[in-house]
Amino acid sequence: MDRNPANSYIEFDRITKRFPGVTALDEVTFGIQAGTCHAVVGENGAGKSTLGRILTGIYGLEGGQIRIDGRPVQFLEPGDALDLGIGMVHQELVFCENLSVAENLYLGNLPARAGFVSDRKMEERARKLLSAIEVDMDVETPIGKLPVAQQQLVQIAAALGSGARVIVFDEPTSSLSHVEAERLRENIRHLKSKGVTSIYISHDLDEIFRLCDVVTVLRDGRHVATRPVAELDRPALINLMIGRTFEAYFPSHVDTEPGGEMLAVENLSSPGRFEDVSFSVRSGEVLALAGLVGAGRTEVLQAVFGLDPMATGGISVSGRPARIRHPIDAMRSGIGLVPEDRKRFGLVLSLRVDQNIGLPTLASRSDFGWIRGSREEDLAGEYVRRLSVRPGDVRYDTAGLSGGNQQKVVLAKWLAANCPILLIDEPTRGVDVGAKSEMHALIDQLAHEGTAIVLVSSELPEVLNLSTRILVLRAGRMAGELSRDDADQGAVMRMMAGV
Repeated sequence: MDRNPANSYIEFDRITKRFPGVTALDEVTFGIQAGTCHAVVGENGAGKSTLGRILTGIYGLEGGQIRIDGRPVQFLEPGDALDLGIGMVHQELVFCENLSVAENLYLGNLPARAGFVSDRKMEERARKLLSAIEVDMDVETPIGKLPVAQQQLVQIAAALGSGARVIVFDEPTSSLSHVEAERLRENIRHLKSKGVTSIYISHDLDEIFRLCDVVTVLRDGRHVATRPVAELDRPALINLMIGRTFEAYFPSHVDTEPGGEMLAVENLSSPGRFEDVSFSVRSGEVLALAGLVGAGRTEVLQAVFGLDPMATGGISVSGRPARIRHPIDAMRSGIGLVPEDRKRFGLVLSLRVDQNIGLPTLASRSDFGWIRGSREEDLAGEYVRRLSVRPGDVRYDTAGLSGGNQQKVVLAKWLAANCPILLIDEPTRGVDVGAKSEMHALIDQLAHEGTAIVLVSSELPEVLNLSTRILVLRAGRMAGELSRDDADQGAVMRMMAGV
């Protein structure tokens, strides 16, 4: 397909953007037709989100030009893009967490009279925005108290309710349940029928083939191809994305007899979250916790890691009772947590890559209270290379990394700490197909080397492929357990749904 067809509504012409130490976009040129759902795909670090942020005025241009309906445009701030009807649903949530849902939805446009904000009008409008995407929630709740999936729905409601004619969706379903994700896809189809142009950035190739008309592939900041989705199949698209053929990873740890019991949880409960959850995991095992959104999977991991002061029950590590009331207790017991929300709980974004990787092991690299920077860089360099973090500069600002590379840094810090027990929550959320295979191989390698792993994932194929056993939770309670041999997608889903 011609990169920049004559009837393009949005034209990217030689778009270039650089950050310290890396060229994010290198003369990217292609066009998007009005009223289509146009996918932008590529591995982590390919420049997809950067392109979306340039179109919405978050980043400035360093080279090239954007034309909308044939006219050159220049956005100095997001308000300039909004004025032209261009909005964005971000992968990483951007909210004022201490403000309510309604206040976040109308921040900057609060309904007021005589200088006073009308809470009643604001809340009524907020309910209408949410009802438009069939979401029912308390709009007076501080948004920081909502789980990630519900925060994402609020952001989607804000974008869809803004009246934008172009909406950039950056991994919009990465934290949504299957039902919520399908509802969003229906909304996008409805927008398309009304002539709204959607730019859809996603690592979920099934979504691309179900939803999008045209796909543009970026690789290492360069344009690779723009083609109708109907002309491609999954292997061909993956080949364009990663420049090589792709084979699914099959774990080797499942063929090895597990070792001794590393972690045992007995009658773990937390009021209003989960109740009477018991399980154990042995050295070399991957125990998956499966369940629908709200089943209590993430909450169980948080309690085991000492993040829930209300939790009761028993926890044993290597056969010995462990009193875990705080994350420092968990770390001293050899437990690490890769959290669902890496930005809020997994990283200090203002620090460099080496500083983040070194956080759990500061004492081992300090002399008389002073951190030795050279030791920190050497430690980080080993794991940056092992996990193929891009860019490979350990002094790079963590905030500037793509979502998938940030996820690798979170995992790297616990690998550097040599934790014999690892709790991993949504390991491939926002990770591209190539990096996903690398992450699966790494989890398998850790289990093969004797690490006891408790895995939470909303992707059933990931659960079925990686796990030794599957524990299914429903509404905060244990619904049952399946061995690897007995588990298939239908059996797990029936147990999750209570059928």
